[in-house]
Amino acid sequence: MTRTEVIALLILHARKNGFEFRRWYRGKIHLPWPGFEQAVASLAEGHRYYALLFSHDFARSFWKQGSQISFVVPTVEYTRPDKTGKLITVRRKAFTRRTTKPDAWLYHLREMAASEDPLRYIRRFLVTHEELEAWNKRQDGPDSHNLSDPELDLDDSAEESA
Repeated sequence: MTRTEVIALLILHARKNGFEFRRWYRGKIHLPWPGFEQAVASLAEGHRYYALLFSHDFARSFWKQGSQISFVVPTVEYTRPDKTGKLITVRRKAFTRRTTKPDAWLYHLREMAASEDPLRYIRRFLVTHEELEAWNKRQDGPDSHNLSDPELDLDDSAEESA
């Protein structure tokens, strides 16, 4: 999935919860409204999309108070001592979680700011139809116990060749 597609899906999700993208774009980007596709394309250039991701209006709408949002918690592997003091490796499988906390947007805004790639952080809150199908195939497959994170292609190299 390209960066432009991810940004468009993020905006559509926030709009569903009351985010007024056109008004935000005019007020924060200070450009005339070119239409949804062109506005998303202009945000996807460089790091302009950071203005959207770290906007409080966008975050409040994306993680709307009282709404349920599904996201995938990735597979994690870590070591810890067991009751005898021996180090063991714990592997937690990926799973889907829902959140409804009233101040979830503040928490996620802080986490996104601390993450190495904010777009990759927020991307995990978008579960697309294709990802659900891929996960179902992995669950039914012979190595369903070994779930790994899906490959996330967040650059626009695919669009440049089109």
